Amino acid sequence: MEFHNLLQTIVQDNETHAKWLNTLSFMENAGARKISGCEHPTQVTQIQLKHAAEEHRHAYYLKKQIGKLNPELCKTYELHELLAPSATRQYLHSLDIKTCKYLQKTFQLNKEELRYAAYLFVTYAIEVRADELYPVYQDILTKESSKIMVKSIILEEEGHLEEMINQLNDFSDDWKLHAEHVQNIEKELHHQWLNSIAKEITLLN
Repeated sequence: MEFHNLLQTIVQDNETHAKWLNTLSFMENAGARKISGCEHPTQVTQIQLKHAAEEHRHAYYLKKQIGKLNPELCKTYELHELLAPSATRQYLHSLDIKTCKYLQKTFQLNKEELRYAAYLFVTYAIEVRADELYPVYQDILTKESSKIMVKSIILEEEGHLEEMINQLNDFSDDWKLHAEHVQNIEKELHHQWLNSIAKEITLLN
């Protein structure tokens, strides 16, 4: 099922829509925790703190939006409250592991350096994805005259992407070559994730 059509189907049913919001919230929260987990014990930059704080806020904001559909739905991140829970939980984790393997082989980094490099490349790939995903979602919400809004997230994700590019420029002159490799890993995982959601939606319907 094509992404636009999939979202179109999701927003038609409040319970499914709540699970979708919760799934996005879970992923934003997982992203925030990954960013915090990649911090150096002492050399933490303001940008890293800003990113972690904003991703946490996105997780909170998306969670709060569920209340507009039904305050009783998706109060936690239990498996039954997420869409395609296995694929959802694996997505970022797999991207992180595969990216670390690639970076280690390419740059021969120590533990702290690898953490920072993974933060840069994984976050970049996720921000590129967010820049594609959220505008399509907002477009559907607008057409459906939904109470749900993700415009504020779109603006912040655009800012994040710019900041990641600046940091990657400092990290390596040929970062685009490596980012492309990481994006190919992410594309495959994203495809698997959406397929899992589409299968679940088809079963629900």
